[in-house]
Amino acid sequence: MSAKLLLAFTLTMLKEIIILDNMQKGNIRVQTENIFPIIKKFLYSEHDIFIRELVSNAVDATQKLKTLSSIGEAKGDIGELRIDILLDAEKKTITISDRGVGMTEEEVDKYLNQVAFSGAEEFLEKYKGQNENNIIGHFGLGFYSSFMVSEKVEVVTKSFKEGVQAVRWECDGSPEFTLEPAEKIQRGTDIILHINEESKEFLDVYKVKSTLEKFCKFLPVAIYFKDVNEKVEEPVAEVKEREEKEDPKEIVTEKPLNNTNPAWTKKPSELTKEDYENFYRELYPYNETPLFWIHLNVDYPFNLTGILYFPKIKQSHEIQKDKIQLYSNQVFVTDEVKDIVPEFLMLLQGVLDSPDIPLNVSRSYLQGDPNVKKINAHITKKVADKLEEIFKNDRTAFQEKWESLGLFVKYGMMTDDKFLEKANSFFIMEDTTGKFTTKEEYVAATPTQKNKDGKQVILYTTNPVQQDLYIQQAVAKGYSVVKMETLVDAAFINTVEMKWNDFIFTRVDADIADNLIDKAENVDSILSKEDAEKLKKLFEQPQEGLHVTVEVKGLNNDAPPVTATRPEQMRRMKDMATMGGGMAAFYAQMPDEVLLTVNGNHSIYKNILAETETGQQEKLVKNLADLALLSQGLLTGKNLTQFISRSVELMEK
Repeated sequence: MSAKLLLAFTLTMLKEIIILDNMQKGNIRVQTENIFPIIKKFLYSEHDIFIRELVSNAVDATQKLKTLSSIGEAKGDIGELRIDILLDAEKKTITISDRGVGMTEEEVDKYLNQVAFSGAEEFLEKYKGQNENNIIGHFGLGFYSSFMVSEKVEVVTKSFKEGVQAVRWECDGSPEFTLEPAEKIQRGTDIILHINEESKEFLDVYKVKSTLEKFCKFLPVAIYFKDVNEKVEEPVAEVKEREEKEDPKEIVTEKPLNNTNPAWTKKPSELTKEDYENFYRELYPYNETPLFWIHLNVDYPFNLTGILYFPKIKQSHEIQKDKIQLYSNQVFVTDEVKDIVPEFLMLLQGVLDSPDIPLNVSRSYLQGDPNVKKINAHITKKVADKLEEIFKNDRTAFQEKWESLGLFVKYGMMTDDKFLEKANSFFIMEDTTGKFTTKEEYVAATPTQKNKDGKQVILYTTNPVQQDLYIQQAVAKGYSVVKMETLVDAAFINTVEMKWNDFIFTRVDADIADNLIDKAENVDSILSKEDAEKLKKLFEQPQEGLHVTVEVKGLNNDAPPVTATRPEQMRRMKDMATMGGGMAAFYAQMPDEVLLTVNGNHSIYKNILAETETGQQEKLVKNLADLALLSQGLLTGKNLTQFISRSVELMEK
């Protein structure tokens, strides 16, 4: 029977259940005996969640005691408040002990013996199609997660109230339980889990410790872990001191597993640069020091605290997402924060903590929750404000960080119009000389780069080394060429070109330098019409994998004899095709479009046209064409091999 069918079957039995009430021995007042199979098989997909649930309950009990003490309801010294996790693999037990408020016999009956399932139809309708994890937290079933891994659970508890008898509650996962007086000196609750055979992995020290570190790393109450079977030589003096303590089961450890007061819970005024960097190293021990960070602290209209770090990103490294951890009151929830954090900021790292987001969230919950949408918008604004502040106050530092920051900024400008509007003031471009300009500064510095339609032409290079010849020719004409060589630049150019109405982008090798801004008037060619036509036919030799178009033009004497260019729009289509999707497959199958512009005024052609040896003209022209293609990275494989052999042959002659 599937989990959903099991749940439906269970809930239809509500009318047939007879509820028993016996304080010494009786039935847990659930409305079906099948509640435990549901808990074990349906409610949780990850069994290690039980540690988070039980430790969180222990924290709650501790925090309640602190509150009661502060208002005078809990009398006397409350002593050291801590949570102890005791693993005994030989006895197959895990014990979770706190020194919190504890429970009276009546409270045990109230909180442990009643599981409030009601409204079967409403329940099924409410959670139809949702992640099963969503159910936990809505009905107070956290404690019962212990039965996912246990064949028996014991609870020994003593209330903080004076003169109250300690009690022991025990249940083997059926509706039956026992409740009896117990001996317990210290206030608080011990939960002893007798681990079942299917869950014996939780008797491994490293499994328990890693789970504690995952879920409980920043809980506000100190957590101590001990493996009772670990052989440790304890100094005699410490043994004597421990034996003299009131509670002989007191666990002595060097330091807690968790940081009870992480940086994000403090005020920014209380933290130094070193504090922020140290906390980053605590989160990501092997990462380089971050570029900078943003400390979030909002209490209206939603509650949100956290620290977001901008990591150093090197283009040679793989970009990693899902590095932001989501907490609820310092309890770890997930590191999948899509929808909470804007898509373009998923490359950030750090911590977010919001009690307005429940411990058990689903994608459908996040997408529909109004607080999540407000948090998303607030984070976008805070990031934009921070970037603008750094740009205005220390532009040099901003430019030095641009290699990493540029990825965030460009991605944000593509995906978020509000961020785009803000980012227009601090978006910068680096040209091939190392100079940075904003969009407005680029316009002012390049008055000759307006085309006949009045649009500003931003010339760019995707590979300054490979495209050096084209860059030099553009610079010689007084043009400025900016570098667009990151993995997001192709998509960025296509996107912002539609949003910046008065700008177009043209790659520096999209045409000969004379035509980059507007098509130039032809210069008179020294070649006769017949020679020009003959030269064109010589260059129109088939090239495998390429669609080559040839034009003979009169250019300046210092221009190369032949230049290979790739028309901007067709090249963009081919580039986008490598990313897949849509019409990409169609364009990917098409040969590369190449325009060979032959400089009819170059002196080399007099010699070539005067060549009389059979086949020599073809070889010389073919080599010139291959040199031009080589500059575009389009000469590969067999074509490259033939070019090398031909070059050697021509040099020998």
